[in-house]
Amino acid sequence: MSARRSVAVLPKGTVSDEAVRYLFHDRDVEPVYCKTIAQVFQTVDSGRTDWGAIPIENTIDGSVNLHMDWLVHEVDLPIRAEWVYPSIQNLIGRREELSGEEGSWDPGKIAKVFSHPVAMAQCRQFLRAKLPHAEQETLPSTSQAVQLVQENPGRGWAAIGTSLAAADFGLDVLEAGVTDHDNNFTRFLLVGRVPFESPKSVSERTTVLVTLPEDYPGALHQVLSAFAWRRINLSRIESRPTKKKLGSYYFYIDIEMSLNTVLLPAAIEEIKAIGSQVRVLGSYPTIPYQETKPEVR
Repeated sequence: MSARRSVAVLPKGTVSDEAVRYLFHDRDVEPVYCKTIAQVFQTVDSGRTDWGAIPIENTIDGSVNLHMDWLVHEVDLPIRAEWVYPSIQNLIGRREELSGEEGSWDPGKIAKVFSHPVAMAQCRQFLRAKLPHAEQETLPSTSQAVQLVQENPGRGWAAIGTSLAAADFGLDVLEAGVTDHDNNFTRFLLVGRVPFESPKSVSERTTVLVTLPEDYPGALHQVLSAFAWRRINLSRIESRPTKKKLGSYYFYIDIEMSLNTVLLPAAIEEIKAIGSQVRVLGSYPTIPYQETKPEVR
């Protein structure tokens, strides 16, 4: 009998936790909760878990640069899969404590709102319209914000977090879906040294880092041409500093093709031939989000 697999993930009750439960809904995988993304990477890198779940991109906020830098500069962990999950944030508190007329929550009774800085930023319009008077304070995770509210009754505190965290800490969802945009999705990467067995009939993606040769005019054009004339689609290209010297960048490129093809390896060899350095971060399945998501454990 094989050993039970494990995945490092941000704290229980966060969107990351919801996303992991969604991905592994039909598998016996143990979540190992970590306080920070650094701990997630370190837990996987040390071999204490098989995988780690990394939020890498968001519809509203774009790329999560800190997480990208960890993946590139701090660890050498292959990308094993990617999936998207909706980031639905809610206003959470004690309804009885904050109730107004006819049982609805009274904005005037909320003195302070806690959340993760990213979640707070995704709810700016709601906070400006409904709670302009309330003090805002950020914490390392949305679940920690909900826990803090749960531990401090009678102070007029509320949190922005997931419905899962509200249920875990016995609080009420005062108002659901308070994010500024309805199409707020987060893209997650599954990283680790253990292969991930993907569902059938999913598309494949490859992520590479390309560092251009110095003093080579038109190098980026030639790199893109190597993909273009082969009709290889790029879904994302982003420059990030190499951290070696000012003005030195690498290009983080997502490619809509598996490395197990004829065309993509040939394109990479052509790019190397002009003196570019190429590092493959992973060739992996991309799992689409199903609107009717399976029930999580």
